[in-house]
Amino acid sequence: MRRLTLITTGGTIEKTYDEQTGSLDNRRSIVRRMLRRLRLEETSVSIIELMSKDSLIMTDEDRRRIAEVVGAVLGAQGGGGGAGGEDVQGVVILHGTDTLHLTGEKLCELFPKPPVPIVLTGAMRPFEMTRSDALQNLTEAIFAAGTLPPGIYCAAHGRALPFPGVKKDRARGTFVK
Repeated sequence: MRRLTLITTGGTIEKTYDEQTGSLDNRRSIVRRMLRRLRLEETSVSIIELMSKDSLIMTDEDRRRIAEVVGAVLGAQGGGGGAGGEDVQGVVILHGTDTLHLTGEKLCELFPKPPVPIVLTGAMRPFEMTRSDALQNLTEAIFAAGTLPPGIYCAAHGRALPFPGVKKDRARGTFVK
């Protein structure tokens, strides 16, 4: 059984439409609904709902909180800290795309040699919208976290790019290195 930890922080990937206000907002995590759409053979995903924020309003304190949770997950290695009392073999972080690179760089600084893959992903269009890349990117991040060597990555649009040096290319609507 492959055991992964998924940390949700919000971002476009989890924005939902509010019919009363006509706005797309981060109100609560919808990752469980997304995961129900996937067939994950021999994969256990433990979810940590950390925050529900657009990454444009994330602060250094928010990035510190993300790093603390990642550190706690990694620190539990060998101590039965994963789902089902076993070690976690990968970490996925759902994050807004606008400042995903800042969080990835911070994690590289704090965890230069992580024991497992740490994979950040997000979406250019919310899960609820037509032609969303959310489910594809979540699927790719889960796959990457279970197969890549230890390191910190951004997985989206058919690629896994290693940090440092990952950036959002707004014109192309994807991540580049």
